[in-house]
Amino acid sequence: MKKPLYVYDDSLLKYRFNSTHPFNQMRLKMTTDLLQAAGFLSEEHIIKPREATDEELLLVHKKDFLEAVRAAGDGALPEEKMESYGLNTDDTPSFQGMHEKSRMLVGATLTAVDAVMEGKADKAASLSGGLHHGFSGRASGFCVYNDSAVAIEYMRRNYGKRVMYVDTDAHHGDGVQWIFYDSREVMTYSIHETGRYLFPGTGSLTERGAGDGFGFCVNLPVDAFTEDQSFMSIFKESLEAAIIKFKPDVILSQNGVDAHYRDPMTHLSLTSASFEEIPRFVCEMADKYTEGKWIAVGGGGYNIWQVVPRMWAQVWLAMTGKEPPRGRLPQKYMDKYTPKCPVDFPSEWADDTHDYQEIPRRRDITEKNESSLNRVILHIES
Repeated sequence: MKKPLYVYDDSLLKYRFNSTHPFNQMRLKMTTDLLQAAGFLSEEHIIKPREATDEELLLVHKKDFLEAVRAAGDGALPEEKMESYGLNTDDTPSFQGMHEKSRMLVGATLTAVDAVMEGKADKAASLSGGLHHGFSGRASGFCVYNDSAVAIEYMRRNYGKRVMYVDTDAHHGDGVQWIFYDSREVMTYSIHETGRYLFPGTGSLTERGAGDGFGFCVNLPVDAFTEDQSFMSIFKESLEAAIIKFKPDVILSQNGVDAHYRDPMTHLSLTSASFEEIPRFVCEMADKYTEGKWIAVGGGGYNIWQVVPRMWAQVWLAMTGKEPPRGRLPQKYMDKYTPKCPVDFPSEWADDTHDYQEIPRRRDITEKNESSLNRVILHIES
């Protein structure tokens, strides 16, 4: 078994809209520091990213959109043209060097892809990526270029692979879904908070693909305040059923951790128990069905102090075959970040759930989620 690889370089931290925007790549630095301080990530596992080329971005993005992003990042795109490209909005403000800094995240994911496809590793993590809301011709929801979609099309074109896309972010993976909505060479799977309450408002059970791609799009919307047991139960059953039907060559998983109960932007109620289990189950599926080929990217996660580093660390630990650690976080890590933290900084690997609020509608939520699961299974098997 080849050692997994971890794509990282400080250049990936430069994707930053402004100092108050909730999308903060410092979470990537904190995750890397945590893994290194704990002795779980050594230099031999780290590979540096490359920039994606324009040709690679054009695998899924439109040429005029690339030109608009480049111009907006240089301060040269007229204000009246911004909106049509989803730029300079509250969610996705323009920033200096936007094209160059955005394509770096795409290049990082492609670095992970090439490592796996060329046989240098069975598994690779590129946690700077996971920008699943980007459309072919428009930025959306904190996402400029859609690294996952580019990576999927890159694997399909360059390596002839059937790709299973697995998205466990609290927000529906709309950008990736619509780009491949009519393709039977890619299956998109998204389990997410129902769009009745949350951006982007899509991802219903009835979105199943179109044309040749009908049946190759799987959505499992869960009710607000869904907790660990309900989420994991329906996730495992539906994902394995989808994989069995599709027979992929490789899995690319998006690992947003904004379904955590402490995330400020969503309404789900998962704890660290789920985020320990999710990547280990995806790893199990890869080992069972794709000869171990698994590429993991990041995604949402907006409580960068209390949640993201510990949850994302579990993705790498799953790749390296390590059980979830217990006990205190490394002192070196806590000494570095506790003084900077504006809230109570965690001291343990697992959640201290003293602030977890019990779900009064738990039975109703569970029943509703199981009903959705039954419909999804019928869709998959039909």
